[in-house]
Amino acid sequence: MAKALSKFVCRDCGFETAKWLGKCPGCGAWNSLLEERTAPAGKSRAIRTIEALALNSIPQTQVYRFSSGMNEFDRVLGGGMVPGSLVLLGGDPGIGKSTLLLQVADNLAQLGRKVLYLSGEESPLQIRLRSVRLGIETDRIYLLNEQNLDLLDSYLTEIDPDLVIIDSIQTVYCESLSSIPGSVSQLRECTAKLMTMAKHSQRVFILVGHVTKDGALAGPKVLEHMVDVVVYFEGEKNYSFRILRGVKNRFGPTDEIGLLEMSGQGLMEVLDPAQIFLNTNEPPAGGSAVVASYEGSRPLLIEIQALVALSGPGYARRMASGVDQNRLALIIAVLEKKWGLNLSAYDVYLKVTGGVFIKDPSVDLGIAAAILSSFKEIPLPRDMVFLGEIGLSGDIRSVPFLDNRLKEANKMGFHQVVLPFGGVKSGWEETGLHIQGIRNLDQLLEIIMEG
Repeated sequence: MAKALSKFVCRDCGFETAKWLGKCPGCGAWNSLLEERTAPAGKSRAIRTIEALALNSIPQTQVYRFSSGMNEFDRVLGGGMVPGSLVLLGGDPGIGKSTLLLQVADNLAQLGRKVLYLSGEESPLQIRLRSVRLGIETDRIYLLNEQNLDLLDSYLTEIDPDLVIIDSIQTVYCESLSSIPGSVSQLRECTAKLMTMAKHSQRVFILVGHVTKDGALAGPKVLEHMVDVVVYFEGEKNYSFRILRGVKNRFGPTDEIGLLEMSGQGLMEVLDPAQIFLNTNEPPAGGSAVVASYEGSRPLLIEIQALVALSGPGYARRMASGVDQNRLALIIAVLEKKWGLNLSAYDVYLKVTGGVFIKDPSVDLGIAAAILSSFKEIPLPRDMVFLGEIGLSGDIRSVPFLDNRLKEANKMGFHQVVLPFGGVKSGWEETGLHIQGIRNLDQLLEIIMEG
């Protein structure tokens, strides 16, 4: 009988080595190598059955999609679910992943489709209690409390579902491996098996994935490369709003976001995003600026708040919530260099309202305006929007999708827009927007000092 082999696999990147190491050579993580035992591979006698095809000989076909019944979820998926796709949904514990998928399953059941919900974490009774709270009563959702993926084929043949939900991928296993569920080998083997099922049966599979304390999906990075779509479910437990963010999509655009609100009846779509990111009822206050960030395929008007306070003994603090802290430090450095501001003697705190994380560089001008407004204690007009990327030399650079951003600002009732000089064509005067083009930060300071 062949002797079982032992190897050490990194739980973060999947790096394999024959002996244990304190630091992973692949990703540099400490104490991430776990021991796993595998049976030696036998001799392969593969027979070629698939012929190579010329690219232009393959007929063109349109990608067929069907709706999940939730427009915000469809937006992140690129317009709907694609048969044969494998979707990975990640999020913090208790954020609402199971609630979201149960509502999607109910929407499909109301359209006459069947859903198989495989849960390795909760019992059918627990899921039933959640469905009663959400008001879900249907006989087209089938619950399965089974962790062995080798038995899934028989259930697919018997039920013939259109959607299969695996909650979660860290709790299922394949009998061919001796390692425990959630290990690196089990994650890769189970995901590969589910991918094969999805492609052969043309069913949609949605996998629920746990996240680490750093917010990344637990398991090796290869897990995200294997699936077709990766969606993060973000939000703070103390707030009711949730954000669906697509970071990978083989069937549509990436970096798309969907906005949802957690209520007593489950997750509801947010029809007016301005109520999350803007507070138009309060009087003007120092350190508050409105920007038009472009997330996915739509612009969002978001309020950025800054607080500049005199620092105590020691180094000044730089804290940011909603943007990269290094980006905040870069903008502060430009302000100090170009204007000679002594911000090194002040603590600077920055917050993006609504709990969203912004990567769009067009909000640089709004961040600088909020910091200057707080530093000078001069409130900015409530009807003013800032657009522009700041260069290291203090120049203001143009941003893409400018017309769409201006249309959103006009629709939300804003009357003043500060943006890079020459970045917009004429024709916006009739809409009531007063556009001010600036070339550098000196002109921004003039606008702030005018109030």
